[in-house]
Amino acid sequence: MTIHQDSATVLEAVRTAVPVIRARGDEAEARGQVPRETLRLLERAGVFRMAVPARFGGLDLPLAQQAEVVAEVARACPSTGWNMTAWLTGTLMAGLYPDEAQKEVFDGGSVRVSLGFAPAGRLTRTEDGFELTGRWGYNSGCHAADWDLLGAVLEGPDGTEEQFFALVPMADLSIIDDWDVSAGSGTGSATAVAERVFVPAHRLIAYSGSLTGRTGERWNSEVPGRGYGAVAFVMALYATMTLGIARGAYELFLERLPGRGITYTDWDDQRRHPLVQQQVAAAANRITAGSALTDRVIALQQERADAGEPLTDAERAQVRGQTAFVGELAKEAVQLLYSMSGGSVLKRSVPFQRYHRDILGFTMHALTHLHPNLEVQGRVLLGLDPGSDIL
Repeated sequence: MTIHQDSATVLEAVRTAVPVIRARGDEAEARGQVPRETLRLLERAGVFRMAVPARFGGLDLPLAQQAEVVAEVARACPSTGWNMTAWLTGTLMAGLYPDEAQKEVFDGGSVRVSLGFAPAGRLTRTEDGFELTGRWGYNSGCHAADWDLLGAVLEGPDGTEEQFFALVPMADLSIIDDWDVSAGSGTGSATAVAERVFVPAHRLIAYSGSLTGRTGERWNSEVPGRGYGAVAFVMALYATMTLGIARGAYELFLERLPGRGITYTDWDDQRRHPLVQQQVAAAANRITAGSALTDRVIALQQERADAGEPLTDAERAQVRGQTAFVGELAKEAVQLLYSMSGGSVLKRSVPFQRYHRDILGFTMHALTHLHPNLEVQGRVLLGLDPGSDIL
């Protein structure tokens, strides 16, 4: 396997692979998971090394460079782009565990770590660790993952409860193939199941601290420039992922234009219609505006990480609101182009319809939905608390 040592070679390899990955989009949807050949292409490009610490042979790329690669993957295949946001966030969070766990996860320098964000499991103490039982739905990319990072609750002797993330090898879990959806089918967001799975103590970390990225919670806090916090990190990747989808849809729309007229009218060249011209410009401007806003969000996170400081609650609320707004801009761009694509766009053989369905689905996710995120941001702008612990 070729190991790429910098972001430029990773990005160039992914861009070269875009046509091949895009051609496998239908296969991803039909299989309900990312095709193996797509995974091999991404592996050879080095994308699964991007968030791995350098001391374990990873590339340890900053957020901006990881985001750029995610956008290119999403341009090729929306579902694969969505999975990349999950796998990279899981890898980032695995770097918060004690060294013993990190050595287990990062051995080899390339890894895919899926996520079960909801604390849907129960932990029970044993003599030498813990047992984990639970079910985590919407476990994106779990079929292709090496590890799964799962939210769980531990009840203390006095009845009080604590929340943790348990790091579990996928080989210790079973998967229920219940992912039967109209959008994001290729993400393979099935249900992962743990039945009394043993979890050693070094594979548990506190739930809230790992999401916010507060420096005191990080085992490897001495590593400069990588203390982003999982929620802010995944939301930044989400924004770039949606923009990648929008760019891919824009390219597909333009590819279909030559020779297309407007049926039942005298317009024999759709490009010459003023409304088409206006709508294409509006879509392009939404993508450009979303990119500018995302760059600001990422720059803020990197500035704080480089200084070894966590984002403030107000800044985390800002990240949530702005990245969800970017997702909405990207969705609107795709919808504008879709509305001008004619009835033939409904055919499954036309890739554009999959981009349209996928971005509609992705923007409905509980963490990325526009209105709750704007509420969190708006509350802070009005001098109130964020109203959410998921920051």
